[in-house]
Amino acid sequence: MLVDSHCHIDFEQYADRIPQVLDNMANNQVTHALCVSVNLTDFQRVLALVEAHAQLFASVGVHPDQAEDAVLGIQDLVERAKHPKVIAIGETGLDYYRQEGDLEWQRERFRTHIRAARACAKPLIIHTRDAGVDTLRVLREERASEIGGVMHCFTESMEFAKSAIDLNFYISFSGIVTFKNALAIKEVAKSVPLERILVETDSPYLAPVPHRGKTNEPAWVRHVAEEIARLRQISIETLAAATTANFFRLFKVDPV
Repeated sequence: MLVDSHCHIDFEQYADRIPQVLDNMANNQVTHALCVSVNLTDFQRVLALVEAHAQLFASVGVHPDQAEDAVLGIQDLVERAKHPKVIAIGETGLDYYRQEGDLEWQRERFRTHIRAARACAKPLIIHTRDAGVDTLRVLREERASEIGGVMHCFTESMEFAKSAIDLNFYISFSGIVTFKNALAIKEVAKSVPLERILVETDSPYLAPVPHRGKTNEPAWVRHVAEEIARLRQISIETLAAATTANFFRLFKVDPV
């Protein structure tokens, strides 16, 4: 069985397709999925979705691209994280690709998420783009290793991956690993310890080969897993068993 460790199926693209999306998951032996929050405005929509379906979990957090939610308190996250189906804080992190100017607000909000995660003892979901050095620095300064988490949609170097693992983080690969020109990511996927790998779709984005250009969905995490298994020269069953066990170990939930 497989788990999609990061998706956004609360988005409007799926408004009238949730039954089909869940059926497709089951048909591809994808037993669970984590629906990741990107802002507090839509958090109730995420929560309603996961409350209605036993195979779905949620996180709570504000994506670093969401500048309008720059002011955020630790308790804003901690209170929402008390819900039993909220298993993580995020996604959070730093993105210097889309945002410009003085980004201290982004770093401060990242710190708020880390402090909230430590306060409620739930792991972090980290987004980082063009900000690797600062991402690791803030994680170290805020003692994020005490709760750990996952580097989602990994596109960094093996050196970064090793540093993240040393900080008690897992490395999650998305459909990017199936892209023909993603040679550097493929090398990282071959080298990261199996006990530290997760797989994800980041639906609706980054549909894997052979579905590139389409709206992604959790069922297609199977293609991500198959490519990593091929790269590592192991069976898909071995890869699936490991990544699924890693998911439930990291997020401290039972595979019901």
